[in-house]
Amino acid sequence: MPDPDAKLSADELLALDREHVWHPYGPMPGRQDPLIVESASGVRLRLAEPAWGRRELVDGMASWWSALHGYNHPVLNAAAREQLDRMSHVMFGGLTHEPGVLLAKRLVDITPQPLEHVFLADSGSVSVEVAIKMCLQYWRSLGRPAKRRLLTWRGGYHGDTWHPMSVCDPDGGMHGIWAGALPRQVFVNRPPAGFDAEPDEEYALHLRESIARHADELAAVIVEPVVQNAGGMRFHAPGYLRILREACDEHGVLLVFDEIATGFGRTGTLFAAEHAGVTPDIMCVGKAMTGGYLTMAATLCTPRVAAGISRGETPVLAHGPTFMGNPLAAAVANASIGLLLAGDWAGDVARISAGLRAGLAEAAGLPGVRDVRVLGAIGVIQLDHPADMAAATRAAVGTGVWLRPFGDLVYTMPPYITDDDDIALICAAASAAARVA
Repeated sequence: MPDPDAKLSADELLALDREHVWHPYGPMPGRQDPLIVESASGVRLRLAEPAWGRRELVDGMASWWSALHGYNHPVLNAAAREQLDRMSHVMFGGLTHEPGVLLAKRLVDITPQPLEHVFLADSGSVSVEVAIKMCLQYWRSLGRPAKRRLLTWRGGYHGDTWHPMSVCDPDGGMHGIWAGALPRQVFVNRPPAGFDAEPDEEYALHLRESIARHADELAAVIVEPVVQNAGGMRFHAPGYLRILREACDEHGVLLVFDEIATGFGRTGTLFAAEHAGVTPDIMCVGKAMTGGYLTMAATLCTPRVAAGISRGETPVLAHGPTFMGNPLAAAVANASIGLLLAGDWAGDVARISAGLRAGLAEAAGLPGVRDVRVLGAIGVIQLDHPADMAAATRAAVGTGVWLRPFGDLVYTMPPYITDDDDIALICAAASAAARVA
């Protein structure tokens, strides 16, 4: 058994990793050794050992879209250290604390009104679980327990826990093996592609008719607003969100927006719902909320939803994670949101967007590339075939950039502090990956 205090070599670490560590979306044991990161600062990851000639990589993924401010940020470090000196955790049942209260108030202040009540969750997927539970319990409290199904459009992704898996794409998503075990939800066609496109009237009718047809059994409609993220990095017109809002209001159905990936400025507005000027009944946020430092998410709801649940035979929301409202994560989240709002996040996202458009333009002419698209600080190269992840990763790393292709996509969602030279490097790496993928 290795000494936990001993400094292990890279080979020793990888041997232990292969033997014991189950990585996300991978087999056990793994078929490919991961790269060992020994430190990170700014937008750069420093590797323990060189990989394909590189010891340092620009992170084009912002650690799965969470590290908005990059790594080792002095403001976030200071917030974490200060909170550690006070307390790292205390249960949220029967107790409260300043970081959690201030975070809830700040989220209420910056999200669309009237989202006034905040449930602090452990992760994005759990925040979606909480949102769904809110919807089901709301209708049960109002004496309509038959309203327990969810409607969503195909191509979505909402997390890997149980109920969120049921509203991910049932065919092209990652959770097809659970068909027959998951709750059966109502799926409508994918929204037509194109952020700048006018809403298609035929598709709008499809949405309205589907909600009307299933209204008596629908608790809610749940969608990712404007960007379908892990389900395919597809962009759609904000007008469809207005259509959903109108149809839900007309037929007595709640509306949930999953802004875990799109929140905190990624699409060019602070929250993607703002592109449409509508407010959902429930909103989920996460990922970038703590600046990539600690796991935390939140589910916000309107007073109508909270009051409806409170009128039921079980007048409480029956959910309480052990680490709910963790003060360390809440303190860092407060610092991260404060840093975002105090800076020129909108200017940075616009600058990154322009850099991605210019830098990825050449990729449109590459063999095997179906589409190149950019929205806010999201850049996507879509192939006409499934990507060879190993080859694409090797090409990107050889260029000096960390990218994580999936499906038929090579994409980037970099930290907002990424400068123009590094954006150009990310684009070169994405094009190199697309050439060999």
